[in-house]
Amino acid sequence: MVGRLRFGPFVALLLLLAEPASAGPPYISDDPEPTDYTHFEIYAFASGATTRGVTGESGIDFNYGAAPDLQLTAVVPLAFDAPSGALGDVSLGQVELAAKWRVLHQDEIGLDVAIFPRVFLPAGSPAVGERNTSLLLPVWVEKDWGDWSIFGGGACALNQSALTDNYCLAGGTLTRQVLPNLQLGVEIYHQTSAARDGRATTSLGAGVKYDLSENIHLLGYLAPTIENAPETSRYVWYGSVLWTF
Repeated sequence: MVGRLRFGPFVALLLLLAEPASAGPPYISDDPEPTDYTHFEIYAFASGATTRGVTGESGIDFNYGAAPDLQLTAVVPLAFDAPSGALGDVSLGQVELAAKWRVLHQDEIGLDVAIFPRVFLPAGSPAVGERNTSLLLPVWVEKDWGDWSIFGGGACALNQSALTDNYCLAGGTLTRQVLPNLQLGVEIYHQTSAARDGRATTSLGAGVKYDLSENIHLLGYLAPTIENAPETSRYVWYGSVLWTF
């Protein structure tokens, strides 16, 4: 899934930032709510990080409610790496195929629970991503009350290659609907290193979702890194336009 020694933890963040759900983006942590049955969610997104240069990806994140409690996902990113004082690289990133299945409901046990296995295919260039296939196996949970929601969970990835290793992650997000068309939230996220001899990373982020209309939404996120920032990333960011129909 990820693999550059310098940006390995960050690229994992990028891949997770693209996750589709009604409350998951723009956060790294996802929620267990799948796209509504027979409906679509399409994100035109860009995400990145800054350490000694800028690296990231942009593309289309396509989601379809294939059945009640089942969402199918395909993400096609264009990845870029622009280190300071050097030529950058742009290439097809790691295409992602995934399926989110909600297995438990709040009206039954007080929590929504879903599994969301995700397969990442080899990137178009080793300069902007890994050339191996990897698998992420997460579990996400959510609790809602009034205008507040809390969601998050954890995952481990099968990600071994010459430069990368398996890793695990955990995150939690608290959001509040402060206006009918405005949602704000905060998140804490931690991940072990995806690069061999790399460092773990922890970030503390803030996100916003603004509804321009019933079908068009703007999302944004900014997260300074609070653990091993010089070795991973100073901060990460995400922005997207979401169409729902």
